[in-house]
Amino acid sequence: MRAARVSNASRLGLTRRIAALKARLANADETLRAIRSGEVDAVLVVGRQGTKVFTLEGAEYAYRVLIESMNEGALTLTADKMILYANRRFAGMVKMPLGQVMGGSFRRFLSAEDRATLRSHMRRRGSSGAKFQVLLNAGDGSTMPAQISIRPLARRNGNQAVKGMVVTDMTEARRTEGLLRALTHRVVEVQEAERGRVAFELHDNITQLLCAVIFRSQALADRIPERDGASKREAIKLREMLSKTAEEVERITHDLGPSLLDNVGLAAVLGDARTEFADRTGVSVRLSCTQLTARLPAVAELALYRILQESLRNVERHAQARHVTVRLSQQGAFVRLAINDDGIGFDHGGSSAARNGSGRLGLLSMRERAAYVGGAFSIKSVPRAGTRIEVLIPSARPTGTSSRSGP
Repeated sequence: MRAARVSNASRLGLTRRIAALKARLANADETLRAIRSGEVDAVLVVGRQGTKVFTLEGAEYAYRVLIESMNEGALTLTADKMILYANRRFAGMVKMPLGQVMGGSFRRFLSAEDRATLRSHMRRRGSSGAKFQVLLNAGDGSTMPAQISIRPLARRNGNQAVKGMVVTDMTEARRTEGLLRALTHRVVEVQEAERGRVAFELHDNITQLLCAVIFRSQALADRIPERDGASKREAIKLREMLSKTAEEVERITHDLGPSLLDNVGLAAVLGDARTEFADRTGVSVRLSCTQLTARLPAVAELALYRILQESLRNVERHAQARHVTVRLSQQGAFVRLAINDDGIGFDHGGSSAARNGSGRLGLLSMRERAAYVGGAFSIKSVPRAGTRIEVLIPSARPTGTSSRSGP
């Protein structure tokens, strides 16, 4: 009889414990639902150091509704990068249920390199925010280019939620950027083809006509008797003007299409450009070219030549420089072209009139030409302290570029 009473008591205790567990489970489910809908502003997290309570600052219901309507992902992180809050848009970006996102580490969505970048920004002190771009690793194994805007949140009452984050999907922006770059590259190709056509027309037609006129003017000057001094002098001046015109047309033809580039190489053509610029402007130009390990692809040599042309053009129009230094060198798998002048420089913020209009377009043209052959372009200028332009281009032929052939 006593054993039966004990058995009934055990069953009753077990039933009560099961009921209590069910009640706690229902309460937990309700808490999670309330957190996700914005009805509460705290999260309990059980970790290695025990249970912690995190208050979500700014988690008022109206604020949550606004955050949920955003087209960007929005998160709140602890100092150790745990996600206290994430909106549904971010969960959609990483292709995971919202319940699996919140409470987990944000680091799982980043590569090792991007984790290091995030770590450096999380450690920064002060109230200023930061922006940087990463590749988000989604739950299905796919990746998505994203821009992260991170900003410290004010601490209150021991709150550990120290960072707010906005994540913007950059997929469409990257696609648009790629299309614009492809269009720019196509414009460069068409521009070079047109320059080649115009150079051919000038050389084969205009230059020949000018030469014929020069010969005729010389013959005319020779026929004028010495006693008709005024007419003879005028004929000689006419011939000299025609000769200068022919020289200028030849210079323009050479600038439009550097015909010697394939035959004599980059260093010789750069030297020719240096000599022509120095003789014409009076600006001292020092050129140093080290021996390259191999010839660059035609498109790379042409890009460097055009960048030097544009740089010298900017020096002539804007810099008011007296000295220019040009150095072509090999740096491992890259070729470096550095151009320095001692001119007035300019403000990168755009306040200087010296780089408005055509100057800005010239800088853009140089940057795009470097990018077209897989290179990098940088410029450093300080008002009244000169300008330095540097281009790094890989020695190997970039994928998709043409083999050696002129424009």
